Amino acid sequence: MRLHPSTSRGSAALRFVVLVGVMSLFADFTYEGARSVIGPYLGLLGAGALAISTVTGAGEFLGYGLRLVSGPAADRSQRHWGVAIAGYVVQMAVVPLLALAGSWPIAAILIIFERVGKATRNPPRDAMLSYAAKEMGYGWAFGLHEALDQFGAMLGPLVVALVLAVTHGDYKLAFAALAVPAAITLLLLGVARVLHPRPRDLEPAAMTLATPQFPGVFWIYLSGAALVAAGFADFPLIAFHLERSRIVDATLVPMFYATAMAVSGVGSFVFGRIYDRAGIGVLLPLTVVATGFAPLVFLGGFWASLVGVCLWGLGMGVHESIIPAAVTPMVPQERRASAFGLFTGGYGSAWFLGSVAIGALFNLSLGAVVGFCVGAEVLALPLIWRVRHLVERPGIHA
Repeated sequence: MRLHPSTSRGSAALRFVVLVGVMSLFADFTYEGARSVIGPYLGLLGAGALAISTVTGAGEFLGYGLRLVSGPAADRSQRHWGVAIAGYVVQMAVVPLLALAGSWPIAAILIIFERVGKATRNPPRDAMLSYAAKEMGYGWAFGLHEALDQFGAMLGPLVVALVLAVTHGDYKLAFAALAVPAAITLLLLGVARVLHPRPRDLEPAAMTLATPQFPGVFWIYLSGAALVAAGFADFPLIAFHLERSRIVDATLVPMFYATAMAVSGVGSFVFGRIYDRAGIGVLLPLTVVATGFAPLVFLGGFWASLVGVCLWGLGMGVHESIIPAAVTPMVPQERRASAFGLFTGGYGSAWFLGSVAIGALFNLSLGAVVGFCVGAEVLALPLIWRVRHLVERPGIHA
């Protein structure tokens, strides 16, 4: 019995998303395991709050800003796999090298290179996922991928926490242990490349747009997402605050991060499906709820901080699943990687500027930190509402 082309393509699309999702699981196991403790690790090596916030913010700036280069490069060359593989190799190589860092500036360089690797591989990878998403539903495809991704992001910090507990705080051994999932990631990357050499074939042929410009709704959406990013504190600074204030013991910090990643993964899975049914308007209540992370984390005690970290994880899940799902139908297929690069480049630039501001305010007043975080998120709501209005007009599809 011969399968209908769309049925066969749909099955292949699901297999591709799952394979890339499992690969991302091990990738996140590696780098999120490291990121769960780089705040305390940098502090142990002598860095202060401003230095930690600036380093992590600069990493996010490059991790998103360089996508302005990798996205168009993938579109121009049509070598999506080649660009993605280069990024994965860099990212997976530098994480275990943190075990050899003898000072916080050296560790900072490795942390930034890890973000550079992610910047290189994400736009082409997301473009390849978007080809499969057409058959599955954008929210479902990106949500399923992100759920697997975040499951790895939960396991990594748990393993790091276990290593730290068993070795009485040996950060170097914890980083060295992450070489194992890094190697598995690269192995799966090779398998995915062999089994799916042309992911573009997973998406039915579509008419291209006559104009090379992105539509106005794309820019409004980017502006709203940038405000959300500016008010979203980096976890290393949150971890630094929780440990320095003695709210959470150092060995429990990775557990908090693992909890956040678990919430992020479940949220990505559930809200991706809801997005396919309800549309982009689902971002409005989710943004409001996620905003609660700031007062709970920076002003609360142990249990309030735990709830706040969960809301932080919910926000991360939204950022990593619904945001790219919403961008995909706004732009033509042949400019998909460029769109992801541009969008996340602007998003990351705002995150960097927000991180620097939050780091500076941290030394002045935790209340000021909360005010800045909440204020930026609230300012994003009218822009998200405007995007919802535009994409839900009859005849407009985004």
